[in-house]
Amino acid sequence: MRDSNLSQGPKIIAVVNQKGGVGKTTTTINLGAALAEHGRKVLLVDLDPQGNASTGLGIDPEAREFTSYELLTAEVDLNQVILSTSAANLSIIPATIDLSSAEIDLATAGRRSFLLHDALRRSEMNEYGFDFILVDCPPSLSLLTVNAMVAAHSVLVPLQSEFFALEGLSQLMLTVREVRQTANPDLRIEGVVLTMYDARNNLSQQVENDARENLGELVFETIIPRNVRISEAPSFSVPVLKYDDTSKGALAYRQLATEILGNNVGV
Repeated sequence: MRDSNLSQGPKIIAVVNQKGGVGKTTTTINLGAALAEHGRKVLLVDLDPQGNASTGLGIDPEAREFTSYELLTAEVDLNQVILSTSAANLSIIPATIDLSSAEIDLATAGRRSFLLHDALRRSEMNEYGFDFILVDCPPSLSLLTVNAMVAAHSVLVPLQSEFFALEGLSQLMLTVREVRQTANPDLRIEGVVLTMYDARNNLSQQVENDARENLGELVFETIIPRNVRISEAPSFSVPVLKYDDTSKGALAYRQLATEILGNNVGV
């Protein structure tokens, strides 16, 4: 069931993996689109200086006058940073390369690990009626990622179906534990989702077996397949659900959204 303390605002999920190329941004975009298809109002926060989630949802660079950088470092109205996308019920706070300097700029800030938490918990946020906020984190366990974990109710971990996939997971879990102990005692693991899965590949099957053996029910039943439509969709600046809504990739992300909604009764 949904925690009682979430009833007054959106459920915030940080999509985290310190490794690059694991399907983190792809999962954020397409899970957001799938939740929006279910009629949930979703805000995606692009917290990666590469800005791939912003590009993948069709936000032109010239439209990114106010971004997640300003959200963290300056007083900015939410209506200046929250932009609509081509997908119904899906909005985004975009990012640019300026965010790469945030580590230095925030080094002396008070409550520097709570900046995103405080920005997303403003009373004005309730006026938008978001059900979910998904935070696309950078591929590192940096101050930006810690900000996302402190702000979030839970962490979603995309796990690429490849050799060494589980090795970095232990460090991530230690970081989650540290954040629980120091800043966000209610943070929980939403789940681990296997990505880029090739059922014809023995290695993918072995990674799945190892993940389920070591992590048990933390691993979602849904598996995101390696699918060319998922790879092509970003070049058209739309989620795969809009690019090819009958593809295996689109169906998988719809299934993942259904699992998450089932885990969050009342959202």
